[in-house]
Amino acid sequence: MFSVKELVESVRLTSVPSNYIFSNTETDLPMQPETVPIIDFSLLTSHDPDQRSKIITQLGNACLEWGFFMVINHGVPEMLRDEMMRGTESFFDLRGEEKRQYAGKKLFDPIRCGTSFNPNVDKTLLWRDYLKIHVHPHFNAPNKPSGFSKVLRDYCQKTRVIAGELLKGISESLGLEASYINEKIRVECSESHQLLVANMYPPCPQPELVMGLPPHSDHGLLTILMQNGIDGLQVMHKGNWVSINPLPNSFLVNTGDHMEILTNGKYKSVVHRAVVNNKAPRVSIGTAHGPPLDTVVSPAPELVKDGVGQAYLGIEYRNYLELQQSKSLSGKSCLDHLRLSL
Repeated sequence: MFSVKELVESVRLTSVPSNYIFSNTETDLPMQPETVPIIDFSLLTSHDPDQRSKIITQLGNACLEWGFFMVINHGVPEMLRDEMMRGTESFFDLRGEEKRQYAGKKLFDPIRCGTSFNPNVDKTLLWRDYLKIHVHPHFNAPNKPSGFSKVLRDYCQKTRVIAGELLKGISESLGLEASYINEKIRVECSESHQLLVANMYPPCPQPELVMGLPPHSDHGLLTILMQNGIDGLQVMHKGNWVSINPLPNSFLVNTGDHMEILTNGKYKSVVHRAVVNNKAPRVSIGTAHGPPLDTVVSPAPELVKDGVGQAYLGIEYRNYLELQQSKSLSGKSCLDHLRLSL
């Protein structure tokens, strides 16, 4: 079966096929009533030094305590967000044969459409279909649905701007120059890497038995996410799962493994997962922001001092992506390969 969506639509499912059943999803655990930090992007780009200083402190605290925050007043038009979501949903609604042309086998194929995470090694299949597009430095887009390419280009340009400004604020929160991260690993250069990942989680007759995405952390520095209003994202915070309910017209942002490497462990990547429901399809659209593929990311020398040794090996960004994509998702297992004993 090419996709979960096809499986659901081909038969009247009343139970989950055995190859999708997880032995322990922990979805029955109570969710903690936590509030994720909120970052007002307009204050981050403000010319008022007092306002900007306060929001940089808030941003640093969000990275330090959560690795996850909501961004409001980001300047991306609501119409563009809506068009991006409709275009993504329309792509997943295409006939199977139209999507199969993008059934890429290689990690760096410009466009890949498929199911689960890595079906070749996944012991249990995920209740998830995906569309992955390398959108920068070379822009790619599927030829259908009509008009999607322009919307996709505009949307990705806007999220790159947001990522760049957030990285300036994060640099300053670390006591570094605003341009430090962007310049050190060339995130703002013309060769920086941006990957768009759209996820479709169809309704499931037994949602407690499956996983949309198991607990994992993201590669890259930052992931910027929006979803179609259906809950399902959960974040690990202080040993508990926290259900994330974003404000209207906000973006969700989380720190990735390369932020943890770069900051020598001060700002850690956050483990999160996607659960599904039995009522409505959930769609999420994430853009992962990182340096050029040939950049070696290692701890910033300025953060390896005061008796704190280097906590991670450096690694070429391309090699890290290959490592992550060669195995099943499992917590922070990829990052564990780079940890140094201090």
